Amino acid sequence: ARSAKRGTSRATKGDEIKFAPADSGDDDVEAAELPLEQRAQALAESLPALARLRGSVVVIKYGGAAMVKSPERTIRDVALLGALGLKPVLVHGGGRVTDADTMEVVAMVLMGKVNKGIVATMGAAGVPAVGLSGVDGGLLQAKKVDDEELGFVGEVTGVKKDVLKAALDKGLVPVVATVAADAEGNFLNVNADIAAAAIAGALDAEEFVLMTDVPGILRDVKDADSLISEVDEGGAKRLIDEGVVAGGMIPKVTCCLSAIDDGVQATHIIDGRRPHALLEELFSTKSSGKQGTTISKC
Repeated sequence: ARSAKRGTSRATKGDEIKFAPADSGDDDVEAAELPLEQRAQALAESLPALARLRGSVVVIKYGGAAMVKSPERTIRDVALLGALGLKPVLVHGGGRVTDADTMEVVAMVLMGKVNKGIVATMGAAGVPAVGLSGVDGGLLQAKKVDDEELGFVGEVTGVKKDVLKAALDKGLVPVVATVAADAEGNFLNVNADIAAAAIAGALDAEEFVLMTDVPGILRDVKDADSLISEVDEGGAKRLIDEGVVAGGMIPKVTCCLSAIDDGVQATHIIDGRRPHALLEELFSTKSSGKQGTTISKC
């Protein structure tokens, strides 16, 4: 098992499953259908990235608005990665304060309804997937956090990658719910950002993608045009020191740095509210206007 070198920070908010109220007035932004010529051009321009990433492991943390607004769209985008010859691993989960009663519900929802719903949607798209949790085969090794007020929240101590590699070798897309178990067999709710980063590092993934509800790292949080599209790990650390990266963005950037420390080549923070943001980030070129933030090795 590979230990989690960083990632014991307790990011317990902003990662929970969110449900839109029935009368929600939030508009779901849909991508306008492009003319055939533009679609063909976009496909042609993506060929260098496709060739580079074919056969590579890409770990995607799925959550936030992407799980609420048109969730099937993101799941089908992940399925498309598999159809194109990449090896995607989809990670979803919780991370909130969890008492004993809530933990039972979290385990049932994450490992049952949510996980199997994702697997079923991928199957309908023609891509075979397998639903897993951190409990299966001891995939996620974890221990209960020291803060008793957080209840049954766990921090990752290691990843057994054999279960995931076996699925990938069979051409399956692993879909991982981040519920783990401690040494006594108690379920633990593990922050999905941290778990996904640890999984990416354990698999030596080429790319690690965090789907969020923000455009990426903004130099000025009030100015959407101040997006920092690319930065190396040293630059990302300086942004934290300078206070540019602050609040809830700190644990997300820290997760990316943890994955890079563990061998991942590039990490991405993207806005899951954007239609097909995952495909856009992985396959578009810098000149075509990437919309997320890429943090890469120095």
